[in-house]
Amino acid sequence: MRRLVKIALVALGIRWFLKWRKRRREEREAAQLPATPTAATADPADELRQKLAASRVEAEPEETVPAPSVADRRAGVHEQGRAALDEMKSPDES
Repeated sequence: MRRLVKIALVALGIRWFLKWRKRRREEREAAQLPATPTAATADPADELRQKLAASRVEAEPEETVPAPSVADRRAGVHEQGRAALDEMKSPDES
Protein backbone atom coordinates (compact mmCIF):
# COMPACT_ATOMS: atom_id res chain seq x y z
CA MET A 1 0.00 0.00 0.00
CA ARG A 2 2.78 2.45 0.87
CA ARG A 3 4.50 1.66 -2.39
CA LEU A 4 1.33 2.54 -4.36
CA VAL A 5 0.98 5.85 -2.49
CA LYS A 6 4.61 6.71 -3.19
CA ILE A 7 4.24 5.86 -6.88
CA ALA A 8 1.05 7.94 -7.13
CA LEU A 9 2.69 10.93 -5.42
CA VAL A 10 5.74 10.74 -7.65
CA ALA A 11 3.53 10.51 -10.75
CA LEU A 12 1.51 13.54 -9.63
CA GLY A 13 4.70 15.48 -8.94
CA ILE A 14 6.12 14.68 -12.36
CA ARG A 15 2.83 15.66 -14.02
CA TRP A 16 2.74 18.96 -12.15
CA PHE A 17 6.38 19.68 -13.04
CA LEU A 18 5.79 19.00 -16.74
CA LYS A 19 2.72 21.28 -16.83
CA TRP A 20 4.62 24.01 -15.02
CA ARG A 21 7.56 23.74 -17.42
CA LYS A 22 5.23 23.82 -20.44
CA ARG A 23 3.45 26.92 -19.09
CA ARG A 24 6.77 28.71 -18.46
CA ARG A 25 7.97 27.87 -21.97
CA GLU A 26 4.74 29.26 -23.49
CA GLU A 27 5.03 32.44 -21.41
CA ARG A 28 8.64 32.89 -22.46
CA GLU A 29 7.79 32.44 -26.14
CA ALA A 30 4.89 34.89 -25.84
CA ALA A 31 7.19 37.45 -24.21
CA GLN A 32 9.77 37.11 -26.98
CA LEU A 33 7.28 37.98 -29.71
CA PRO A 34 7.12 41.78 -29.93
CA ALA A 35 3.68 43.35 -29.81
CA THR A 36 4.82 46.13 -32.16
CA PRO A 37 7.88 46.20 -34.40
CA THR A 38 9.11 49.52 -32.95
CA ALA A 39 9.07 48.19 -29.40
CA ALA A 40 11.47 45.42 -30.39
CA THR A 41 14.01 47.83 -31.89
CA ALA A 42 14.09 50.21 -28.89
CA ASP A 43 16.63 49.15 -26.30
CA PRO A 44 15.37 49.67 -22.73
CA ALA A 45 18.92 50.07 -21.48
CA ASP A 46 19.44 53.08 -23.78
CA GLU A 47 16.23 54.66 -22.50
CA LEU A 48 17.36 54.22 -18.91
CA ARG A 49 20.78 55.69 -19.70
CA GLN A 50 19.10 58.75 -21.22
CA LYS A 51 16.87 59.19 -18.17
CA LEU A 52 19.86 58.85 -15.85
CA ALA A 53 21.86 61.43 -17.81
CA ALA A 54 18.90 63.84 -17.74
CA SER A 55 18.47 63.44 -13.99
CA ARG A 56 22.18 64.05 -13.40
CA VAL A 57 22.00 67.29 -15.36
CA GLU A 58 18.97 68.45 -13.36
CA ALA A 59 20.45 67.39 -10.04
CA GLU A 60 23.76 69.24 -10.38
CA PRO A 61 24.21 71.22 -7.18
CA GLU A 62 24.36 74.95 -7.32
CA GLU A 63 27.25 76.78 -5.73
CA THR A 64 27.63 75.59 -2.20
CA VAL A 65 28.15 77.94 0.68
CA PRO A 66 31.28 77.04 2.64
CA ALA A 67 30.51 75.82 6.14
CA PRO A 68 31.56 78.17 8.93
CA SER A 69 34.55 77.13 10.98
CA VAL A 70 34.19 75.70 14.47
CA ALA A 71 35.35 78.94 16.04
CA ASP A 72 32.74 80.94 14.10
CA ARG A 73 29.97 78.54 15.14
CA ARG A 74 31.12 78.62 18.76
CA ALA A 75 31.15 82.45 18.75
CA GLY A 76 27.63 82.47 17.31
CA VAL A 77 26.34 80.10 19.99
CA HIS A 78 27.92 82.20 22.75
CA GLU A 79 26.40 85.32 21.25
CA GLN A 80 22.94 83.74 21.23
CA GLY A 81 23.41 82.62 24.82
CA ARG A 82 24.40 86.08 25.97
CA ALA A 83 21.40 87.59 24.17
CA ALA A 84 19.06 85.08 25.83
CA LEU A 85 20.65 85.80 29.22
CA ASP A 86 20.20 89.53 28.71
CA GLU A 87 16.53 88.98 27.91
CA MET A 88 16.02 86.90 31.08
CA LYS A 89 17.66 89.47 33.38
CA SER A 90 15.33 91.87 35.03
CA PRO A 91 16.10 95.60 34.66
CA ASP A 92 17.00 95.73 38.39
CA GLU A 93 20.01 93.37 37.95
CA SER A 94 21.86 95.49 35.42
